[in-house]
Amino acid sequence: MSDIDLTSILGPKVPNWQPPPSPFDAGFENTGLIGDHVTLVPLDADLHADGLFASFAEDEKGAIWHYLPYGPFATLADYSDYVRVMTASKDVFFFAIQDNATGRFVGVASYLRINPTAGSIEVGHLCFAPALQSTIGATEAMFMMMQWAFEAGYRRYEWKCNARNLRSRRAAQRLGFSYEGVFRQALVAKGHNRDTAWFAAIDAEWPALKLAFTTWLDMTNFDAEGCQYKSLSTLTAPILVARDPALD
Repeated sequence: MSDIDLTSILGPKVPNWQPPPSPFDAGFENTGLIGDHVTLVPLDADLHADGLFASFAEDEKGAIWHYLPYGPFATLADYSDYVRVMTASKDVFFFAIQDNATGRFVGVASYLRINPTAGSIEVGHLCFAPALQSTIGATEAMFMMMQWAFEAGYRRYEWKCNARNLRSRRAAQRLGFSYEGVFRQALVAKGHNRDTAWFAAIDAEWPALKLAFTTWLDMTNFDAEGCQYKSLSTLTAPILVARDPALD
């Protein structure tokens, strides 16, 4: 047995592997994730539901809820009850996203499929009010969550979405997640079939991704009107190991 090359059979060894901490043990209630444009704090129904419900209501067509397995919510009480149920779970860690300039709570994001033993974690449950969509702060929020995951020791950072949600697939690729395929008939959501598109970034790609994000987020990359000189998609494209064919 000592002569067997296990690396050739099993794959590369992972030296000194130690599972990273869970977000539930990271002390976010004391520190949050603080950026130049937005701040992420643990979601709390009593502190955030009112402001979030008002921000989400600005999406009059309810499009932000189309691809989520819940919502829209008719009343603040309904949304508050939902937040209380979801934040009581130890399977998903939710953030409320606050706009630093206005103080308003304008979005929700979460860590889910948290598997420290495997070194894998997913970002999801993204619900961005119109005031957050397509802003520098929206990208900064995604960068800070990715940064925490990789710098905490996670090896794999996942993004999954309804395969029909081309906007989410485009966002994943822009943010540097490589396409990994579609799981057919993965779920039944709101009574409809859902095929799920899978994307991921891995720790070996993080240094290049971090440089891409920090280059894009640098305010010298924007003119006086806030228009970018260099797109994030251009910066992350060389890092991708596979592009999404649905976007070509």
